[in-house]
Amino acid sequence: MALDGAFLACLREELTAALPEARVDKIHQPSREELVIHLRHRGGSERLYLSARANSPRVHFTKNAPENPASPPMFCMLLRKRLTGGRLIAIRQNGWERALYFDFDCVNELGDIVRLTLAVEIMGRHSNIILIDENGLVVDAVKRVDIEMSSVRPVLPGLRYELPPCPAGVLDLSLCEPSDVVAALRRAPSAPTAKALLSVVHGLSPLLCREVTHQALRGADKRSDELTDEDAERLAFYLKRLKETVLTGVRRTPYALRDLKGTPLEYSFVPITQYGLTAVGREEESLSSLLDGFYEQKDAEDRRRARAQDILRVLTNATDRTARKLAAQREELARSAKREEVRVWADLIQANAYAIPKGASSAELINYYDENCATVTVPLDPSLTAVQNAQRYYKAYRKAQTAERVLAEQIAAGEEELLYLDSVFDALSRATTFRELGELREELAAGGYLKLPRTRGKAPAAEGPLRFRSSDGFLILVGRNNLQNDRLTLKTARGGDYWFHVKTAAGSHVIVVTEGETPPDTTLTEAAILAATHSKAGDSAQVPVDYTRARNVKKPAGAKPGRVIYVEYQTAYVTPDKALAERLREKG
Repeated sequence: MALDGAFLACLREELTAALPEARVDKIHQPSREELVIHLRHRGGSERLYLSARANSPRVHFTKNAPENPASPPMFCMLLRKRLTGGRLIAIRQNGWERALYFDFDCVNELGDIVRLTLAVEIMGRHSNIILIDENGLVVDAVKRVDIEMSSVRPVLPGLRYELPPCPAGVLDLSLCEPSDVVAALRRAPSAPTAKALLSVVHGLSPLLCREVTHQALRGADKRSDELTDEDAERLAFYLKRLKETVLTGVRRTPYALRDLKGTPLEYSFVPITQYGLTAVGREEESLSSLLDGFYEQKDAEDRRRARAQDILRVLTNATDRTARKLAAQREELARSAKREEVRVWADLIQANAYAIPKGASSAELINYYDENCATVTVPLDPSLTAVQNAQRYYKAYRKAQTAERVLAEQIAAGEEELLYLDSVFDALSRATTFRELGELREELAAGGYLKLPRTRGKAPAAEGPLRFRSSDGFLILVGRNNLQNDRLTLKTARGGDYWFHVKTAAGSHVIVVTEGETPPDTTLTEAAILAATHSKAGDSAQVPVDYTRARNVKKPAGAKPGRVIYVEYQTAYVTPDKALAERLREKG
């Protein structure tokens, strides 16, 4: 990724130009390492997104603001108290350092205007967002860094803010001439030219270093000690052109690269040519929209995974525990299947009790149950009489007989529980909002799988089912989780509505609201595709989907959430289609 000092310099200009006399309106903190600041200005308003996440630190305008938690974190409350209403004075950057400083004029408790600075440091796992007061002291930070974590640069409330350390002997291209960089490059230890360039220059990412050397050396793979004078001149030329692009905006182009499968690959403020035909490039409207679109899908997945860690842990532990228990029960059931042999031994001992001496450890007896009347060796307890040994075997037989019946019931219940846990896993894989995750927690708490913490205030209202509109205009409802599936199928749906569900797999219940009309085949097919798409089989082809009238669907007494039985159904074979689902989904 290429969010380096040069990219930040271009981004700083874009942010500054878009925020004339902006004031802080609202502040939200969707997660521990993310902030969204709502700014009002003469031309309207913008949402400024700040991230200190190790794998995606950045700052830009966003249209995809993530959902906020029910209770704001303490750092968010602090920022609201100190920054709300503050006027943005400037956005600063020291050279091409990977940090932006947002200066705000704010009013303190005494009514005096004070200058507060929000530092956004883009430095991988060391990224941070720090509030600095008018005296240069740290007020607080998203990530507090104590002496044990870093003796070089601690970040704690009350300490003086120190600039991030810059490696010694490394040149900042914004403060020197390109020829100086090339001279340092040729003096550096022998290494691939792009790697050597990265070691001597500050503010350029590996991507930009590779791109400059790719263009200057015409794709040749040379080491730094192999460069000719012509190579050095070409490197200086392309470094100069890159510097002009950052400082003047000439040839500046927000540019995103994706691989041939459409997965985001790289981004920059200039076109990238080094990948040739192995990647597809596209120009974007702005640097902010470039970053917003590039990280949207990746961040959504990471954010969902972080929020759902407790649910995932509970489901994993419950699944492993149930699977181990089932394996033990099946093994015990296999042993109880040999009970008939035990009963035969008891009968043979009882029939030959007169001939078995006390103290014998075994007896050779004719098996009258065998058509060949073969002899069988029956183990005996020497401390018991023959009759007592027979009674011991009869007792073991009755115990095994009872165990088989009980184990069969327990195994069926265990298999049902695994199916249920699998359905919750499936719902979790598609949950994206706090409310959806909250419903899953409530469902697991009701089932005794986890305990919910006591919370103050009113809980957020549950989200309704996903709403789609078929090509023929029929409303299609899709449940988000098991509790919603039950409400949708058993309470919302009317008898004449159509009900859909993937065959023998976890997935959403889907209802076509008919309102007394007969939906055409197109609507039924689209509903089946939606059922397949919102299921565990969402990445498969030719998925079987059962459908019937809602009146034919019932819930057995005591069944787990989401479990139903149905009759008089038909089966359609369809291929999941996420693009169709997005096209049919009702907006807003």
